[in-house]
Amino acid sequence: MFYYVRGELVLTEPGVAIVDCCGVGYKLIVSDNTLGSLAAMNKNEVLLYTYLYIREDAVDLIGFATKEEMSAFKMLITVSGIGPKVAISILSLLSVEKFALAVSSQDIKTISKASGVGKKSAERIVLELREKVAKAFAVTGASAVETVEEEAGFGGAYEEAEKALMVLGYTKAEAQAALKGVSPTATLEEMVSSALKKMALRF
Repeated sequence: MFYYVRGELVLTEPGVAIVDCCGVGYKLIVSDNTLGSLAAMNKNEVLLYTYLYIREDAVDLIGFATKEEMSAFKMLITVSGIGPKVAISILSLLSVEKFALAVSSQDIKTISKASGVGKKSAERIVLELREKVAKAFAVTGASAVETVEEEAGFGGAYEEAEKALMVLGYTKAEAQAALKGVSPTATLEEMVSSALKKMALRF
């Protein structure tokens, strides 16, 4: 029904943003990451993509700073037992890129750190969304490396290179096979680049 709202940002509170559109104040439920993005916008005219969630006892309008965050939210609420509140909790803890990395690399521990998410819920998210996330949030090798380095620190370890390749949609077995023979002294970016060249020759 609503694709986005554009107007003046009149108020923000934890988890909430109020946007005035032509004299009508829209209350939007937002993640912490979207709140952070709003702080950098021109408050006289902000734009938030929206998702209207209707249940028996309430109607909630949920706002997102980016289309990617909205897509991640829509994916999350398709998972059994994951409602809008939990989905927003996950997207408050993790940026879309870090969420994609966590799901692709089956990082249950990271996902379960979000409020309201237990180990079983995190496992369902990985099981049901891994392939969808890999397709929807395809990134370049460079950005995958950047994300993994931010999460784990620079070190050039094979495990980090595996995670970067898995962000790109490869299975763990494929990543390990592609990394065979790569010099352990290579940088993380060199490892991923070399592995991707091998993948290209194979497929």
